[in-house]
Amino acid sequence: MRRRFERWSLLTTLALIACGPAELDEADFELDEIAEGITIDTAATYTIVGVQSGKCVEVAGGSTADGAGLQIAGCNGSTRQQFRIESTGGGYYRIRNVNSNRCLDVTGASTSDGARIQQYSCWSGENQQWSFSDVSAGVARLTARHSGKSLDVYSRGTADGTAVIQWSWNGGTNQQFRVTPVGSGGSGGSGGSGGGSGGGKFVGNITTGGQVRSDLIRYWNQITPENEGKWGSVEPQRDVMNWAGMDRVRDYARQNGIPYKGHTLIWGAQQPSWLAGLPQSEQRAEVEEWIRAFCQRYPDVAIIDVVNEPPPHTTPVYMNALGGAGSSGYDWIVQAFKWARQYCPNAILLLNDYNNIEYSADNQNTINIVNRIRAAGAPIDGIGAQAHAAFSIPTSTVKGFLDRLAGTGLPVYITEYDIDLASDAQQLNVMQSQFPMFYNHPSVRGITLWGYVSGQTWLSNSGLMSSGGQMRPAMAWLMDYLGR
Repeated sequence: MRRRFERWSLLTTLALIACGPAELDEADFELDEIAEGITIDTAATYTIVGVQSGKCVEVAGGSTADGAGLQIAGCNGSTRQQFRIESTGGGYYRIRNVNSNRCLDVTGASTSDGARIQQYSCWSGENQQWSFSDVSAGVARLTARHSGKSLDVYSRGTADGTAVIQWSWNGGTNQQFRVTPVGSGGSGGSGGSGGGSGGGKFVGNITTGGQVRSDLIRYWNQITPENEGKWGSVEPQRDVMNWAGMDRVRDYARQNGIPYKGHTLIWGAQQPSWLAGLPQSEQRAEVEEWIRAFCQRYPDVAIIDVVNEPPPHTTPVYMNALGGAGSSGYDWIVQAFKWARQYCPNAILLLNDYNNIEYSADNQNTINIVNRIRAAGAPIDGIGAQAHAAFSIPTSTVKGFLDRLAGTGLPVYITEYDIDLASDAQQLNVMQSQFPMFYNHPSVRGITLWGYVSGQTWLSNSGLMSSGGQMRPAMAWLMDYLGR
């Protein structure tokens, strides 16, 4: 059901006083033009984006517990940042988080300025009921029914983790929000859908030759650095940091309101060569220093490949310095995740690997690692499936392995998808078969393709368009499918 809201303002009152009965219909029409209504579809899913910060309202830490606070963070397409809006009658609505199935709630039904907004099991209390009123086109004020006070970002903050509270309406942009359907192209959405629902998943891409092309935002709504975020690229000489490439990724993402990724913290390749000659105590200190420095510089990074391509694919030279195999078999991975959570508390933390949705042994290896490190206390949030070889595997087989990863209970991110086929027709056929399966899979939270400009991808035939913008058929189909 769709409902439309309009402000009842002084202008409305004056119009009704000035008009006689015969003029009332005309006055109503004029008010529709003046106060553009916000249309709420109670069957849709929404993001709530602060006008001042450009960041999404979310449940802190993706918690599903009663009492977890609401905060702002960089939009990343996760369900912790998605809400359903349910009518309670009389122009009021409950706002239910998709991830937790709990509702926005003014703590303790307080009527005081500064009362924290939390999530709590949904009920009929007026401290869980909100009205929406227009501030300007596409921008709303959200008002708690019981207190008459407005949803507000604390102290006009813009940093990730800033609390969401209630406060008397003062017209500040920290009290104004864009309530945007997921999939409409707004922050945190999927960018539209011409053929599939997607459920708010991002569809992203990577840097091109170490640079961010200005046209990336035209086609993609998430960005990953191909090499610029790898430790070996950032610190080839001990204690001499080169953040320039990663800064370009962050700056572009912030300017365009899309999530960006850290790729990668720990890997058995493209790590600083000087690490190998250090004693284990220094190796351990350097790894922690690297993770801390990355997180301090990029506190709004949305997703991080914490460990990339674990054994048997690659093994870091400093594995034993982080605890080696230990009792879990992967204590070094557990330690890496603990540091990543400590220093990047708001990021989605992934274990990323190749062939894990293509081949049985690799699929089982990922599942085994995930189960062991979770049991040992690793704060892992999801599984990354690179999917480089998926194009050569039947879609039904890929889906079967994807379902097995989903069976761990963790969301899956398709992190490095490409289709290395010279034939336009063959590339198109694979895209039409596999992409909708990924996009509509309930456990897939986002998809990143690994390059899009022909001649500038790591595989010879995986490009999707020329440097001048001429699309191959697979790219043209994909853009149409996504409604971009």
